[in-house]
Amino acid sequence: MTYTKILEISLIAYLMGSIPFGYLLVRFFRKEDIRAVGSGNIGATNVLRSGGKWLGALTFLLDALKGFAAVWMARSLAQDYADPHMLPMGSFNLFDAVAIAGLCAMLGHIYPIWLKFRGGKGVATGFGVFLALALPASLVALLIFVIVFAIWRYVSLASIVSAAAFPLLVLTLAPPHNLPVIYLLVVFIVPFIIIVKHRENIGRLVNGTEYRFGKKKAVAE
Repeated sequence: MTYTKILEISLIAYLMGSIPFGYLLVRFFRKEDIRAVGSGNIGATNVLRSGGKWLGALTFLLDALKGFAAVWMARSLAQDYADPHMLPMGSFNLFDAVAIAGLCAMLGHIYPIWLKFRGGKGVATGFGVFLALALPASLVALLIFVIVFAIWRYVSLASIVSAAAFPLLVLTLAPPHNLPVIYLLVVFIVPFIIIVKHRENIGRLVNGTEYRFGKKKAVAE
């Protein structure tokens, strides 16, 4: 599969990831701009904390679905063109295509062209990508998220811990010598992006000012 085909797949994945479901749902159902509410983030957490519980759940579902769909789109488009062997230059295999598509979907969500590149933090979309790239590891990461959130009630902390655990889970459940280099790079890059996007949350967690679910008054995410 050539660089041209990879570029085509990457562009489609980016555009799929850039669909701002949180913005669209809040605009359609509540006639508001989610970017002017709460933290200004278009992701599910801000939608939920801004008073739209079912809209928050739907935003999470759709954001995860677009990440998952982008990877499956890449798998479908690349199937007939994939080179079964890793070639050093000029060709990519199927694992490369789906991994790059997942990364581009993440970048589309975080930097959507439709909203002047001001998007979300990538947790839901990243989870969808994880599901499509490594199902067992993603399910364990989800379990970690649920446990951390149940104990401490911080969405940000649960997101950071589960994202950090994901690459280790992939390496544990799928021996790295069986996985292409580009695939492994994406497995590490996507969680790294999620953690970096939470750097302000990390600061608030350290200072004890991060919003904790169950409190009446929210601190901006």
